[in-house]
Amino acid sequence: MSYLEREINEQPEVLRRLLAEEWSNVSAIAQAIRHFQPTFVCIAARGTSDNAARYAQYTLGIHNRLPVALAAPSIHTLYEAPPDLSRALVIGISQSGQSQDVLRVVTDAQQQGALTVTITNDSASPMAQAAQHHLALLAGEEVSIAATKTYTAQLMAVAMLVAALADSDSLRAELQALPQHVSETLRQGEAIAHWAERYRYMTSFVAIGRGYNYCTAFEISLKIKELCYVTGSGYSEADFLHGPIAQVQPGFPVIVIAPTGKTLPVMLDFCPRLKERQAEAIAISDDDRVLAAARQQVRLPSGIPEWLSPLVAVVPGQMFAMYLAQAKDHELDRPRGLTKVTITR
Repeated sequence: MSYLEREINEQPEVLRRLLAEEWSNVSAIAQAIRHFQPTFVCIAARGTSDNAARYAQYTLGIHNRLPVALAAPSIHTLYEAPPDLSRALVIGISQSGQSQDVLRVVTDAQQQGALTVTITNDSASPMAQAAQHHLALLAGEEVSIAATKTYTAQLMAVAMLVAALADSDSLRAELQALPQHVSETLRQGEAIAHWAERYRYMTSFVAIGRGYNYCTAFEISLKIKELCYVTGSGYSEADFLHGPIAQVQPGFPVIVIAPTGKTLPVMLDFCPRLKERQAEAIAISDDDRVLAAARQQVRLPSGIPEWLSPLVAVVPGQMFAMYLAQAKDHELDRPRGLTKVTITR
């Protein structure tokens, strides 16, 4: 078994561990945020962690009513012109905690008097040491270059912080069911192995989400590009309709992420447009109508709150990327030209 497959399957246990061991720390961070009373949130991240930041943009905005901006680290490093972050909550997210440009955003913010929090899988990393508060992912060593368990752990860390900031027992209770939902999805996803080879020769694709699952579209797209060397993009359904849909020709693969929630009606309207263009739709959903409109389907467990669905909906995308890479005879744990820690400045 590859490290990648092992780490994908470890995700339920990683989420359970995070829930069991980090609540007191998350509660303390939430208390510090309430005391600081930030006027906005600025999140710095790169790569997969940037998709976790997209998730935070929606969850902190909707549940905590906080305006959230995604940092442009080059402003801090290449241009040396850091914006005023003195009244911001600045969150740095990094699997390794080694990203120099993300670290620079955090240290600049700290010097300006901002409240700083970092989320990493290494409590001894420079980023973990630089911030006033650190939230550990507790995912264990991630050997495979393609991040899987650390990504869902990042989402869980964000969701725990959101629930603590809202001081909501109902949100906390919803989090407890997530490891089981991911376990069920892993079992459902085993069927992907039987049809992934159909896409062995695809040359391009898109992944479409909306709302909370905007991040899921980006993350699934990234995993397929990393592991399978196929050109693809993640889009919001709304942005895709504003022009990029023109690229859809008969047989063009479109991954549709459409769980139950506020965005389901617009995604249901979107599916017939794909059918009109004879697209090859791959659906990740718990809704029978969405699944029936697709060539391939992965059913999500029912009853997942929409705000937590990205932690579950990304798993079939991880599995599809893995099985497709196997079908293409690619190295799963060491994709060509990539390293586990990418240093950018």
